[in-house]
Amino acid sequence: MTLYTRFAAHLDAALDALVAAGDLPADLNRANITVEPPRDVTHGDLATNAAMVLAKPAGTNPRVLAEKIAAALEGLDEVASVSVAGPGFINLFLTDDTWRAELSAIRDAGDDYGRSTQGKGTTVNIEYVSANPTGPMHMGHCRGAVVGDALAALLEFAGHKVIREYYVNDAGGQVDTLARSVHLRYREALGETVEIPEGLYPGDYLVPVGQALAAEFGDRYADAPESEWLVLFRTRAVAAMLVLIKEDLALLGIHHDLFSSEAELQAAGKPEAAEHDLRARGLIYDGLLEAPKGQELEDWEPVVLPLFRSTQFGDDQDRPIKKSNGQWTYFGADLAYHYQKAQTADALIDIWGADHAGTVKRIVAAVAALTGGKTRFDVKLVQMVRLMRNGEPIKMSKRAGNFVTLADVVREVGKDVVRFTMLTRKSDAQMDFDFAKVVEASKDNPVFYVNYAHARVASLHRRAAEAGIVCDAVDLSQLDTEDLALVKLAAQFPRIVDTAAAAREPHRIAFYLYDLAASLHALWNVGNDRPDRRFLLPDNPAMTCARLFLADALAQIIRNGLSIMGVEAAQEMK
Repeated sequence: MTLYTRFAAHLDAALDALVAAGDLPADLNRANITVEPPRDVTHGDLATNAAMVLAKPAGTNPRVLAEKIAAALEGLDEVASVSVAGPGFINLFLTDDTWRAELSAIRDAGDDYGRSTQGKGTTVNIEYVSANPTGPMHMGHCRGAVVGDALAALLEFAGHKVIREYYVNDAGGQVDTLARSVHLRYREALGETVEIPEGLYPGDYLVPVGQALAAEFGDRYADAPESEWLVLFRTRAVAAMLVLIKEDLALLGIHHDLFSSEAELQAAGKPEAAEHDLRARGLIYDGLLEAPKGQELEDWEPVVLPLFRSTQFGDDQDRPIKKSNGQWTYFGADLAYHYQKAQTADALIDIWGADHAGTVKRIVAAVAALTGGKTRFDVKLVQMVRLMRNGEPIKMSKRAGNFVTLADVVREVGKDVVRFTMLTRKSDAQMDFDFAKVVEASKDNPVFYVNYAHARVASLHRRAAEAGIVCDAVDLSQLDTEDLALVKLAAQFPRIVDTAAAAREPHRIAFYLYDLAASLHALWNVGNDRPDRRFLLPDNPAMTCARLFLADALAQIIRNGLSIMGVEAAQEMK
């Protein structure tokens, strides 16, 4: 039990005592009570809003209730002082020994420090990347891939079971276009001179696919009608593209548990099953689809289609699940896909590009309807990344034909740089990825700054060994207020994990690690002007060992956080 969870338990015990004494009703909802650091560190080490949350439903004055809670907490051995501020906030200062004990707890827990049971073993399905299987991964897919993968690791760390899923869009017109593009490369492999017309995929990555088909089938399909080869070429092309996609994702350290096929979903009749279920509940009806609002289309004719009552769930109009030709709309197919996912998970998360923002309401409404509101469903939108080199937009990849490949970027700057950079901003905020800046050795580059902190601790060990300092026993009473200020920040890591997991926001880990690294660098730099503040003091082995213990704990948290992000901690900076 880490410090914040322990004090939450202390607070619960204090509230239970007030209930037993008749000062509080027994059935009050405590869900919104928090124990967290106050915004102003001069106010205390911990603060709770318990009195503010409970006073109104309890029919009492929040300040009076706060005084009673404070009196109960004041008797704890770990508490140095308690005060009530404003209308009823409770602030606590903890003893130095409490922080020293938490420092030991960090070292004892090691790789598990910050791991929690918040998720209670519930299963979360995270669907991310899901790029059309029409070519290798490009940088437009990269950010969503990293956000989804880091979120999966974060939720596992917070106690969830996670299913990492990739939805293969292999039933739409884009895969027919892929098949036609491959047919041209197939004919090219047979010796024809071909030109790739506009509307087909021009990338050289399709050349090996065409060559493989030529080697297998000879000229059997060179002049054959499309009906004879389209399905075969589509199947082979999609399979080849998935191999490329998996290889590209592996460069980022990303591996999915499940690849679900849209074509197989439709062949199994899942959209029909979802439609039947929703019709039985009156949520799908046959109605007239009107022209899009704000548009006057001369050739538009209202048509009767099966419509989902998405307006009942906050959408601005009911949505068709089928087209006039009987084919499923994207929404209709997505509805069935989410219905399938909900059968094996307690919660669903989709990582989508920001260009899909307009469809969020309707799919959220559909999932709410299909699951009766029992399945939590979050859609996390991810903005595109603009690639730059020294402030100028980067040229496109010739190999890909029309985009910058993920593989090219990873090979140039490395997996860890790409992954960390993608998490340095909230996912729905715009991002520039400048090749020069992401490898820059400065505090303005979070990738460098956090890794430099970890590498500094590693170098401290090497220098201590060279100085002949051996730490068989460590006296943490050597650590003073300035040292313990870092412990207070380090102890927040478990709370950051829980709040980031609850909000589905893995970038909070990156932000926290930057703040922790900055505090370590700041304390380290104090030693430039004050020799007694240095971590390595050859003439004072006791203090050196205590500060080395502190540095090790901070490095452990950096490793734990970076592990969630899928980044390896650096042992040295070259």
